[in-house]
Amino acid sequence: MNHTDSIDEGRLSALVRTGASGPLRENRIGLEKEGLRVAPGGTVAATPHPAALGAALTHPYITTDFSEALLELITPPAVGKEGALDFLRDLHAYVYRHLGDELLWATSMPCVLEGARGIPLARYGRSNAGQMKTVYRRGLGNRYGRVMQVIAGVHFNFSFADAFWPLYQEIAEDQGELGHFRSEAYMGLIRNLQRLGWLVPFLFGASPAVCKSFAQGRQTDLAEFDAYTLYAPYGTSLRMGDIGYQNRQTEGTGMKACYDSLDAYIRSLTWAIQTPCPFYETIGVKVGDRYEQLNANVLQIENEYYSTVRPKQILEGMEKPTLALRRRGVRYVEVRSLDVNAFEPLGVAAEQIDFLETLMFFCLLADSPRINAQERRAIDENQVLAAHRGRDLELRLDRGGRPVGLRDWAGELLDAMAPAAELLDVGSDGSRAQSLRAQQAKVRDPELTPSARMLAEMRANAEGFHAFARRMSERHRDHFRGIDLDPERVADLDALATGSHQRQRAIEAADDLPFDEFLARYFTQGEPEPVPTDVTAAW
Repeated sequence: MNHTDSIDEGRLSALVRTGASGPLRENRIGLEKEGLRVAPGGTVAATPHPAALGAALTHPYITTDFSEALLELITPPAVGKEGALDFLRDLHAYVYRHLGDELLWATSMPCVLEGARGIPLARYGRSNAGQMKTVYRRGLGNRYGRVMQVIAGVHFNFSFADAFWPLYQEIAEDQGELGHFRSEAYMGLIRNLQRLGWLVPFLFGASPAVCKSFAQGRQTDLAEFDAYTLYAPYGTSLRMGDIGYQNRQTEGTGMKACYDSLDAYIRSLTWAIQTPCPFYETIGVKVGDRYEQLNANVLQIENEYYSTVRPKQILEGMEKPTLALRRRGVRYVEVRSLDVNAFEPLGVAAEQIDFLETLMFFCLLADSPRINAQERRAIDENQVLAAHRGRDLELRLDRGGRPVGLRDWAGELLDAMAPAAELLDVGSDGSRAQSLRAQQAKVRDPELTPSARMLAEMRANAEGFHAFARRMSERHRDHFRGIDLDPERVADLDALATGSHQRQRAIEAADDLPFDEFLARYFTQGEPEPVPTDVTAAW
């Protein structure tokens, strides 16, 4: 087994001796869950974001992603998974109080699509900040197509407890500044998460099939499940495969974010944001009086770069993400590869969170050398293979330049994670250990994976993707409508909705710059001060 596939036993033993299990109980978890609003007829909802939910520009927990119909529900960081899951449950129940006869779609891949024109861009009001968010989305649509942008997912945000880092720095015998040590340790963790990223679609992928309308008449290598459904017979996560969200045009520019260090990551993204792309220049930037994209560079802004995992820092107003990272380092890590789990009302289960926390800890404790060009190609190829053929018993991945069976590699990794789970559990049979056993069962029998269960249920009910997804969506709607929300929670969310509208109006009233100048100032901002405004940090 490679050193990157096993825990450094010295570090682990030292953590046990120093009582790290206490601080590790204070790790923080947050969730971001996207969900498409769907009209009664089974198509993307054409209605505006419900005003009763608040202003998407300024609400901290209920906003929109690419489309006006693509809701994004965000939990604040919580100690332990229960707080995050409970908050997400309450947000769903609250949202359903204001959806009328619409549904929240229960899967990552979208419902019946009537072309790009049937997908409305998210709107955030007339302020400069609001216009910028809409223009960014118009640019995404122009660059990659709107259909791809309404694929939904779940993002897992994680940070180790503040009290953990001095202990870990001492064990590592690092004499430097604590913030720098923490950032570089997170970057090492991220490199290992990329190396092992194929595990997530294999274990938790829940998008092996899609409505034919998603293909928009294009040729694909997918098989026909029925007259209305395409699927990958051994697929786990089409969302994470080559028909999902990809920065395809950046391949011709040589653009790949560098994760060697935090500084290298910032510099690689800064280059992409500042470097013109001939392909995007053909779109135009300001065409007539309308902006078609924020700029014609390789990336409009940092978040356009698609990756399965990102280093993150909390933004101050309209501060650029790279600037926030340079100023204050890595605060938390965002894992973006989880499909919406159609079998779970929340789209994510406690078992998944337990596994991801164990995986994060494992990736921190394993050696993490820099990723060279050959390994980068292997990482990308392994990801696509696991997404499209993960349940193929003969599938082999690239490990260190040599072929290895996916199930063999997965089995070794899960066994190697057991000590990390035990330390997190503060015992031998806690929830993380139980989650590991559940994942080991999937390795032995891939028919237990969500993707296999989904296809099996579709076959058993003689239903295509749309019928399955709609049935699950209706089941989850009934679940959330049956929840008796705490009156205090309702009052808090009502107050947040009202306050968000007030904040949006205040931002609009305070604007004193033409949009062109606002945009120029945003992209030229630097030390010592950011451009201030009060908007949600979820781009």
